[in-house]
Amino acid sequence: MKPFTQHTGLVAPLDRENVDTDAIIPKQFLKRITKAGFGDNLFDADRFLDVGDANSKLADRKLNPDFVLNQPRYKGASVLLCRKNFGCGSSREHAPWAIEQYGFRALIAPSYADIFFNNCFKNGLLPIVLPESVVSKLFDEVAAFPGYQLTVDLPAQRIVKADGEVIEFEVNAFRKYCLVNGFDDIGLTLRHADKIKAFEAERLLRYPWLSATAAVSA
Repeated sequence: MKPFTQHTGLVAPLDRENVDTDAIIPKQFLKRITKAGFGDNLFDADRFLDVGDANSKLADRKLNPDFVLNQPRYKGASVLLCRKNFGCGSSREHAPWAIEQYGFRALIAPSYADIFFNNCFKNGLLPIVLPESVVSKLFDEVAAFPGYQLTVDLPAQRIVKADGEVIEFEVNAFRKYCLVNGFDDIGLTLRHADKIKAFEAERLLRYPWLSATAAVSA
Protein backbone atom coordinates (compact mmCIF):
# COMPACT_ATOMS: atom_id res chain seq x y z
CA MET A 1 0.00 0.00 0.00
CA LYS A 2 1.34 3.45 -0.92
CA PRO A 3 2.22 5.53 2.18
CA PHE A 4 0.34 8.76 2.77
CA THR A 5 2.24 11.61 4.39
CA GLN A 6 1.64 14.94 2.66
CA HIS A 7 -0.30 15.41 -0.55
CA THR A 8 -1.15 18.50 -2.61
CA GLY A 9 -3.81 18.06 -5.23
CA LEU A 10 -6.57 19.56 -7.33
CA VAL A 11 -10.01 19.29 -5.72
CA ALA A 12 -13.05 17.90 -7.54
CA PRO A 13 -16.50 18.58 -5.99
CA LEU A 14 -19.14 15.84 -6.04
CA ASP A 15 -22.12 17.86 -4.87
CA ARG A 16 -24.47 15.03 -3.93
CA GLU A 17 -25.55 13.48 -0.64
CA ASN A 18 -25.87 9.75 0.08
CA VAL A 19 -23.67 8.55 -2.76
CA ASP A 20 -23.82 4.76 -2.54
CA THR A 21 -21.21 2.20 -3.51
CA ASP A 22 -23.20 1.06 -6.56
CA ALA A 23 -22.89 4.59 -7.92
CA ILE A 24 -19.17 4.58 -7.12
CA ILE A 25 -18.57 1.24 -8.92
CA PRO A 26 -21.68 -0.40 -10.45
CA LYS A 27 -22.34 -4.07 -9.81
CA GLN A 28 -21.63 -5.26 -13.37
CA PHE A 29 -17.95 -4.43 -12.90
CA LEU A 30 -17.49 -6.61 -9.82
CA LYS A 31 -16.91 -9.77 -11.87
CA ARG A 32 -13.17 -9.16 -12.24
CA ILE A 33 -11.08 -11.71 -10.37
CA THR A 34 -8.20 -9.30 -9.73
CA LYS A 35 -8.02 -6.09 -7.73
CA ALA A 36 -6.86 -4.01 -10.72
CA GLY A 37 -8.80 -2.09 -13.36
CA PHE A 38 -11.68 -0.63 -11.36
CA GLY A 39 -10.62 2.99 -11.75
CA ASP A 40 -11.75 2.98 -15.39
CA ASN A 41 -15.34 2.49 -14.25
CA LEU A 42 -15.48 4.85 -11.29
CA PHE A 43 -18.93 6.54 -11.28
CA ASP A 44 -19.56 4.72 -14.56
CA ALA A 45 -23.27 5.51 -14.87
CA ASP A 46 -22.52 9.20 -14.35
CA ARG A 47 -19.35 9.47 -16.42
CA PHE A 48 -20.72 7.82 -19.54
CA LEU A 49 -23.88 8.26 -21.61
CA ASP A 50 -24.09 4.59 -22.51
CA VAL A 51 -24.46 1.57 -20.22
CA GLY A 52 -21.13 -0.20 -19.85
CA ASP A 53 -20.12 -3.63 -18.70
CA ALA A 54 -16.89 -5.46 -17.90
CA ASN A 55 -16.18 -5.96 -21.61
CA SER A 56 -16.75 -2.35 -22.69
CA LYS A 57 -13.78 -0.47 -24.14
CA LEU A 58 -13.39 3.08 -22.84
CA ALA A 59 -12.32 4.32 -26.26
CA ASP A 60 -15.69 3.26 -27.71
CA ARG A 61 -17.81 4.97 -25.07
CA LYS A 62 -19.23 8.48 -25.01
CA LEU A 63 -18.46 10.66 -22.01
CA ASN A 64 -21.14 12.67 -20.23
CA PRO A 65 -19.87 16.27 -20.51
CA ASP A 66 -22.06 17.40 -17.61
CA PHE A 67 -20.50 15.10 -15.02
CA VAL A 68 -17.99 16.86 -12.80
CA LEU A 69 -15.04 14.51 -13.38
CA ASN A 70 -15.38 14.96 -17.15
CA GLN A 71 -15.06 18.73 -16.96
CA PRO A 72 -11.63 19.98 -18.09
CA ARG A 73 -11.11 22.12 -14.99
CA TYR A 74 -11.13 19.00 -12.79
CA LYS A 75 -8.92 16.80 -14.94
CA GLY A 76 -6.25 15.16 -12.80
CA ALA A 77 -8.03 15.89 -9.51
CA SER A 78 -6.73 13.85 -6.57
CA VAL A 79 -8.86 15.20 -3.71
CA LEU A 80 -12.58 14.42 -3.84
CA LEU A 81 -14.92 16.76 -1.99
CA CYS A 82 -18.19 15.05 -1.02
CA ARG A 83 -21.40 15.60 0.87
CA LYS A 84 -22.68 13.64 3.88
CA ASN A 85 -23.09 9.86 4.08
CA PHE A 86 -20.68 9.17 1.25
CA GLY A 87 -20.13 5.47 0.47
CA CYS A 88 -23.44 4.17 1.81
CA GLY A 89 -25.12 1.03 0.43
CA SER A 90 -23.36 -2.30 0.01
CA SER A 91 -20.06 -3.10 1.71
CA ARG A 92 -18.11 -3.76 -1.50
CA GLU A 93 -14.42 -3.04 -1.07
CA HIS A 94 -14.29 -2.38 -4.81
CA ALA A 95 -15.54 1.17 -4.12
CA PRO A 96 -12.34 2.47 -2.48
CA TRP A 97 -10.34 0.40 -5.00
CA ALA A 98 -12.01 2.30 -7.84
CA ILE A 99 -11.53 5.71 -6.20
CA GLU A 100 -7.86 5.09 -5.46
CA GLN A 101 -7.14 3.58 -8.88
CA TYR A 102 -8.76 6.56 -10.61
CA GLY A 103 -6.18 8.78 -8.93
CA PHE A 104 -7.71 10.14 -5.74
CA ARG A 105 -5.63 10.10 -2.56
CA ALA A 106 -7.96 11.85 -0.12
CA LEU A 107 -11.68 12.38 0.43
CA ILE A 108 -13.33 15.19 2.38
CA ALA A 109 -16.92 14.89 3.62
CA PRO A 110 -19.07 15.59 6.70
CA SER A 111 -19.70 11.83 7.14
CA TYR A 112 -19.21 8.42 5.56
CA ALA A 113 -20.85 5.01 5.78
CA ASP A 114 -18.96 3.02 8.43
CA ILE A 115 -17.81 0.06 6.31
CA PHE A 116 -16.74 2.27 3.42
CA PHE A 117 -14.85 4.51 5.86
CA ASN A 118 -12.92 1.54 7.25
CA ASN A 119 -12.21 0.13 3.79
CA CYS A 120 -10.66 3.42 2.69
CA PHE A 121 -7.95 3.21 5.34
CA LYS A 122 -7.23 -0.40 4.39
CA ASN A 123 -6.64 0.63 0.78
CA GLY A 124 -4.48 3.74 1.03
CA LEU A 125 -7.23 6.37 0.93
CA LEU A 126 -7.55 9.07 3.57
CA PRO A 127 -11.23 9.88 4.33
CA ILE A 128 -11.27 13.18 6.19
CA VAL A 129 -14.28 14.19 8.27
CA LEU A 130 -15.00 17.91 8.62
CA PRO A 131 -18.02 19.83 9.91
CA GLU A 132 -20.75 20.31 7.31
CA SER A 133 -20.36 24.10 7.42
CA VAL A 134 -16.64 23.81 6.62
CA VAL A 135 -17.32 21.39 3.77
CA SER A 136 -19.96 23.74 2.33
CA LYS A 137 -17.46 26.59 2.37
CA LEU A 138 -14.95 24.42 0.51
CA PHE A 139 -17.59 23.66 -2.13
CA ASP A 140 -18.12 27.42 -2.60
CA GLU A 141 -14.39 28.05 -2.92
CA VAL A 142 -13.85 25.22 -5.39
CA ALA A 143 -16.65 26.60 -7.58
CA ALA A 144 -15.28 30.14 -7.40
CA PHE A 145 -11.61 29.41 -8.10
CA PRO A 146 -10.59 27.17 -11.05
CA GLY A 147 -7.49 25.13 -10.24
CA TYR A 148 -8.39 25.05 -6.53
CA GLN A 149 -5.91 22.91 -4.62
CA LEU A 150 -5.49 21.73 -1.06
CA THR A 151 -2.49 20.32 0.78
CA VAL A 152 -3.32 17.44 3.10
CA ASP A 153 -0.71 16.85 5.80
CA LEU A 154 -1.56 13.61 7.58
CA PRO A 155 1.26 13.58 10.18
CA ALA A 156 0.22 17.11 11.26
CA GLN A 157 -3.49 16.30 10.79
CA ARG A 158 -4.23 19.46 8.91
CA ILE A 159 -5.38 20.78 5.54
CA VAL A 160 -3.67 23.87 4.19
CA LYS A 161 -5.40 26.11 1.65
CA ALA A 162 -3.53 28.09 -1.00
CA ASP A 163 -4.00 31.28 1.06
CA GLY A 164 -2.36 29.64 4.07
CA GLU A 165 -5.51 29.01 6.08
CA VAL A 166 -5.28 25.80 8.09
CA ILE A 167 -8.09 23.34 8.77
CA GLU A 168 -7.35 20.70 11.38
CA PHE A 169 -8.92 17.25 11.33
CA GLU A 170 -9.05 14.22 13.61
CA VAL A 171 -7.92 10.73 12.68
CA ASN A 172 -7.58 7.54 14.69
CA ALA A 173 -3.97 7.09 15.80
CA PHE A 174 -3.68 3.48 14.62
CA ARG A 175 -5.21 4.24 11.22
CA LYS A 176 -2.88 7.19 10.89
CA TYR A 177 0.12 4.98 11.70
CA CYS A 178 -0.91 2.47 9.04
CA LEU A 179 -1.45 5.08 6.33
CA VAL A 180 1.74 7.01 7.04
CA ASN A 181 3.75 3.79 6.84
CA GLY A 182 1.81 2.21 3.98
CA PHE A 183 0.66 -0.80 6.01
CA ASP A 184 -2.42 -2.71 4.95
CA ASP A 185 -3.46 -5.79 6.97
CA ILE A 186 -0.86 -7.96 5.23
CA GLY A 187 1.84 -5.35 5.70
CA LEU A 188 1.08 -5.17 9.40
CA THR A 189 1.57 -8.93 9.67
CA LEU A 190 4.79 -8.91 7.65
CA ARG A 191 6.39 -6.53 10.16
CA HIS A 192 6.82 -9.70 12.22
CA ALA A 193 8.17 -11.86 9.38
CA ASP A 194 11.33 -12.79 11.33
CA LYS A 195 9.30 -13.92 14.33
CA ILE A 196 6.96 -15.90 12.08
CA LYS A 197 9.87 -17.67 10.39
CA ALA A 198 11.48 -18.40 13.75
CA PHE A 199 8.24 -19.84 15.08
CA GLU A 200 7.79 -22.04 12.01
CA ALA A 201 11.39 -23.31 12.24
CA GLU A 202 11.03 -24.12 15.95
CA ARG A 203 7.71 -25.87 15.34
CA LEU A 204 9.26 -28.10 12.65
CA LEU A 205 12.06 -29.04 15.02
CA ARG A 206 9.54 -30.07 17.65
CA TYR A 207 7.12 -31.71 15.22
CA PRO A 208 9.14 -32.78 12.14
CA TRP A 209 6.23 -34.86 10.84
CA LEU A 210 4.46 -31.58 9.97
CA SER A 211 6.81 -31.04 7.01
CA ALA A 212 5.68 -34.30 5.42
CA THR A 213 2.03 -33.41 6.06
CA ALA A 214 2.51 -29.99 4.48
CA ALA A 215 4.16 -31.52 1.42
CA VAL A 216 1.27 -33.95 0.91
CA SER A 217 -1.30 -31.16 1.31
CA ALA A 218 0.50 -29.01 -1.26
